[in-house]
Amino acid sequence: MLKALIFLPVAGALVVAVFPVRRALLLWQIAMFFALAALGYSLWLATHFDPAGPAIQMFESRAWNARLGSYFALGVDGISLAMLLLTALLTLIAVLVSRRMEAGARLYFTLVLLLESAIFGVFTARDWSLFYVFWEATLLPLFFLIDRLGGPNRQRAALNFFLYTLGGSVFMLVALLFLYDAAPGHSFAMADMAEGGRSLPLQTQLLIFAGFFIGFGVKMPVFPLHGWLPLAHVEAPSPVSILLSGVLLKMGAYGLIRAAETLPAALLAAQDWLALIAFISLLYGGILAWRQQDLKAMVAYSSISHMGIVLLGIATLNVTGLTGAVMQMVAHGLTAGLLFLIVGLLYQRTHSRDLADYSSLLGKAPRFAFFAAFALLAAIGLPGSAGFIAELHALVGGFGRWGGWILIVCLGMLIAAAYSLRVIGRLCLPGAPMQLADMTRTESAAAALLALSILTLGLWPTPLLDLVAGSVGQLARLFGG
Repeated sequence: MLKALIFLPVAGALVVAVFPVRRALLLWQIAMFFALAALGYSLWLATHFDPAGPAIQMFESRAWNARLGSYFALGVDGISLAMLLLTALLTLIAVLVSRRMEAGARLYFTLVLLLESAIFGVFTARDWSLFYVFWEATLLPLFFLIDRLGGPNRQRAALNFFLYTLGGSVFMLVALLFLYDAAPGHSFAMADMAEGGRSLPLQTQLLIFAGFFIGFGVKMPVFPLHGWLPLAHVEAPSPVSILLSGVLLKMGAYGLIRAAETLPAALLAAQDWLALIAFISLLYGGILAWRQQDLKAMVAYSSISHMGIVLLGIATLNVTGLTGAVMQMVAHGLTAGLLFLIVGLLYQRTHSRDLADYSSLLGKAPRFAFFAAFALLAAIGLPGSAGFIAELHALVGGFGRWGGWILIVCLGMLIAAAYSLRVIGRLCLPGAPMQLADMTRTESAAAALLALSILTLGLWPTPLLDLVAGSVGQLARLFGG
C-alpha cells in the first residue's frame, strides 16, 4: 500500500519527462492528475488507519541487503500519516498555482513530482538506512529547482542549501553508524536500533543525539543552523517555496521525533538545552522577520520562529507539548504555504517583493487583500485558526515543565503580531488603491483550499488530534509522561 504511494509520483514524473508534447498546459494537466491521485490515495490510506490500533500500521518489509541488515521497510503511525497528508496537499497546491509555467515546464513538473516521492519515502521509512537514502534524495530535485528555475542569485542559493544540508547529513550518518553497532540484531531497522540505543550509556547517547540534532536541526531549521533558509526561500520559485517551508522543514522535526524514540535518556538530559535553543529561535526569527522589507524574506524568517515552537513542544516530552509540536507542524505547513502563495502571486504581477512598493489592495484586488489578511492573522495564531490550537498545546505543555519561563513564547507571539499587522496595514487597509490584477479563479481556488484547511483544523481539530494521539502517547510514555 505504501510502496504504491511512494512510486505514484515517480510514475507521474516519468510520464511528464517522456510525454511527446511541447505545450506547457498539457504537462501541467498531467502533473495535476498525478498530484490529485497522490492526495486521493493518501486520504484513502487515512481511512484505513486505526488510531487505537498498533503503533505502526500498513507495515511491509523486503530485504534490501540482508547481510548488512538493511531492509526496504515501510510503515506509518499517526504522526507520519499526518505528514503524508500535508505533503500531498501542498504538492497539489504547488502544481495548481504553476499553471502559467512556460519556460522549463517539463523539468519543473518532473522535479516537483520526484521531490514529492522522496518526501513520502522519508515519512514512511521504518529502516534508518532507507530513511537516509530518501532524506538525501530530496536534495537533488530541490537543488535543480532552485539552480535552474530560481531568481538572480539562484546558483549561490542552491549551493548554499546543498552544502548546509549535506554537511548536516554527515553528522546524522555518523550517528546512525554508532547506533548500528549497538543494535542487537545489527540491522538498520528502527525498532532494532531503538532497542540498542536505549541500552547505551548516557554520555554515548548524548554524543549520538548531537549528531542527529545537527542533521535534523539544519533542515528544521533552528538557530544557529538556519543560514541557508532565507536565501533559498528568496531565490526559489514561489511554488517551490511552498514545499520548502511547508514540508521540507517538517522533515527535520519529524526526524527529531524519531531520534527521541531511539535515545530517550539523551532527550531527558538535553531537555532544558533544547528549550533554550527553541526560545532563541523563536525570538531571533521573529525579530529578523520584523525588520524585513522583502516580503518573502519576512515569511522565511518567520518560519524559523514558528519552528522554534515545534522544537519547544518536542522538548516538553509530555503529551500536551508533543501534541502541540505535531499540530504546529501541520498548522505552519498550511499557513506558510498560503503566505508564500500570496507573496509569489504578488511578485509575478509586480516583479517586486519590497513592502514599500505596495499600497491598499482593497480597491483593485479584494481577493488578494482578503487572503493576505487571513494568512497573516492565521500566522499569529488567531483563535479559530489551526495555529491557535497548536500554540495553546505548546504553551500548556511548556508551562507544565518550565513554569513562568514560557512567557518568552508570549513575547515571540507579540513580535509576530507586530510584523503581521504592519503588513496587513500596508496591503489591506484603505488607502491609495494599487493598480494590480486580482487573483484568477485557479489561484483563488488554491488559496481557498489552504484557508479552508486552516479554518477546519482551528474550529474542529478533533480528527487530527485523534489521529496523532496514540503515537504521541506512546512517545510520551518513554519519558514518563
